[in-house]
Amino acid sequence: MKFRKKPVVIDAEQYKGYRKLVTGMCRSTLCSVNRERYEPHVHTIHNNQVVNIEVGDWIIPEPNGINFYPVKPDIFEQTHEPVVGVK
Repeated sequence: MKFRKKPVVIDAEQYKGYRKLVTGMCRSTLCSVNRERYEPHVHTIHNNQVVNIEVGDWIIPEPNGINFYPVKPDIFEQTHEPVVGVK
C-alpha cells in the first residue's frame, strides 16, 4: 500500500548560528544533553527526546504545536516548498 503525505502549511525557521534563538529551540542550559557545555537542541514529541541541532537545520513544529524537530537542509528542500500569499 502506498501513501501520500497530506499537504500541510507549516511555519519553519532555519537555525543560522550558535546563540541565535529560533522558535522551538530549548532556551535552558539546564536540560542540555552535554552537561559540560550547552548544545543547541529541541525537544520532540517522542518521549520528550532531546535532539541537538546544527547550523542550517530547519526547525519544524510537531502536530501538537508544542514540540519541535530538526530537518536537515537537503531533506527540507526535497520535501517542502515556499507558500506564496499565506501568512
